[in-house]
Amino acid sequence: MNPRGRFITFEGGEAAGKSTQIARLARRLRDRGHTVLELREPGGTPLGEKIRHLLKHDPDGRGMAPETELLLMNASRAELVRARILPALEAGQTVLCDRFFDSTVAYQGHGRGLNLAAVQAVIDLAVGGLRPDRTLWLEVAPEIARARLAGRRAAQGTSEPSDRFDEEQEAFFARVARGFQDSFKAEPRRWRRVDAGGSLEAVEEAAWAAVADLFS
Repeated sequence: MNPRGRFITFEGGEAAGKSTQIARLARRLRDRGHTVLELREPGGTPLGEKIRHLLKHDPDGRGMAPETELLLMNASRAELVRARILPALEAGQTVLCDRFFDSTVAYQGHGRGLNLAAVQAVIDLAVGGLRPDRTLWLEVAPEIARARLAGRRAAQGTSEPSDRFDEEQEAFFARVARGFQDSFKAEPRRWRRVDAGGSLEAVEEAAWAAVADLFS
């Protein structure tokens, strides 16, 4: 039987560079002989990708109630955990996920102002006890994030659908950042803070330093 694989999640605000750094860490791990599965939330399964589109891009999703957003996020998560994450971990693979339940605590709990105990209860049902082995918080200054978002929008032009989370006000993102800060303080053994404001190479090295002990 294969030993259980490692489950590493990447958290942070918009434009923190999570997807880029996941790809870089995956390449480094594969070069070392590990089998790596890269996933994202919401999404990662056919059903989850449809929910992702509704949550982020579909005009019908605009104005949805915070409670609806919470339940849809966790419907996608429940499917991802059972269809992809758990089978991969049981097969001894390393799973790298762009967001997991900590984003729900930050965005729907702190950002939307939902009751944190209720948010946690929904999360617990969705994940069934699964927790990451390590969570990397890619932290970036608000002014850098704004500049990156502006550059991303300019590069996309009208070819990509708008993302309603990108369009939130600064006060919302400030609440989200405080949510990540609170989670980081609550579980220092699981969390690692990574300065995501530097060069891609510098952030990659910092991310590797934050997880290398899991593969020693």
